[in-house]
Amino acid sequence: MKRRILLSAVFLITASFATPPALAAGEHAMTGCLAKEGEGYALTDVEGAVKHVAIADPSADLAGHVGHKVEITGTTVPGKDEKTHTMKVTAMKHLAATCP
Repeated sequence: MKRRILLSAVFLITASFATPPALAAGEHAMTGCLAKEGEGYALTDVEGAVKHVAIADPSADLAGHVGHKVEITGTTVPGKDEKTHTMKVTAMKHLAATCP
């Protein structure tokens, strides 16, 4: 009985360190502060080279996360202009209730 419990614990610990699922083709993830921008949303203070990401699909349920640090996953889509990095969100992960 003790051996079964020990093996179960080892299995659960090992499973918790498993690699996250791979992103679908063309998808990428970005982390930053979610902000309301006009009729839509944007990711500001983005970690990495791009400092601002426009979010193309405002139908995503993002309102409750404005001002929070989030990670968005999605695909790049054409934006209002070539200079703006624009994404269609396929997933959002809440990281913190505040932004730095």
